[in-house]
Amino acid sequence: MRALILSDIHANLDALNAVLDTAPAYDTVWNLGDIVGYGANPNEVIDRVRGLGEIFVRGNHDRACSGLTGTEDFNPIAGRAARWTQCVLSAEHISWLRHLAAGPITPEASNVSCMHGSPLDEDQYLLSVRDAWEPLQQSPSRINFFGHTHLQGGFATNGDEWYRLQPDYLTHDEAESWQLELREGGRYLLNPGSVGQPRDGDWRAAFAIYDDRAATVTYCRVPYDVRLAQMRIIRAGLPDRLATRLRDGR
Repeated sequence: MRALILSDIHANLDALNAVLDTAPAYDTVWNLGDIVGYGANPNEVIDRVRGLGEIFVRGNHDRACSGLTGTEDFNPIAGRAARWTQCVLSAEHISWLRHLAAGPITPEASNVSCMHGSPLDEDQYLLSVRDAWEPLQQSPSRINFFGHTHLQGGFATNGDEWYRLQPDYLTHDEAESWQLELREGGRYLLNPGSVGQPRDGDWRAAFAIYDDRAATVTYCRVPYDVRLAQMRIIRAGLPDRLATRLRDGR
């Protein structure tokens, strides 16, 4: 089984289209949340992803943009984008977002878990090995896929040593991939990166492919039409910073 793993699309239709048009062959799709927020095409993105796979985990922006939670904990720009998104979302899409499940979710016939933040808290940011230590110890699953940080990579332990994982790419301009071999007995927290709002200094859309038979995770980056995505944000009247940061990958 090969799963295409998407996270943090953030209503960036152009990045999503580039990922779906170029992704290697896969059998199913696992979506780790924050489908909306920040970007200018929330309805179109939801329409495209709803028919992909059966695993959908809610993110904090999905909750805020659908009115399940407020925006008090968001910075002013994120809060403004969430309120704009709630105003433009269709009633059907708001209902769909509100019914997304909190993670972790274990896909059928797999030994992995999917979540937005961490196995312990859907809003937890896993930014360091220290952050990952307790979740890796306590998660019932050996392999865990998470999003939320917009940083492609993750963390691993063999019980004695702890590692931070980060793909090593050659360029920041072309489509590239980097393969991680999953070692027997190792425990993993793996982030496919953000499709629509990368923040690791690489502007390209990020995703991953999990192959359970080969015991590998292939991290991928693909270029997309950033200028078009920026134009959509500006034309929608969203904050300019949401457009300029796309090219910076920050």
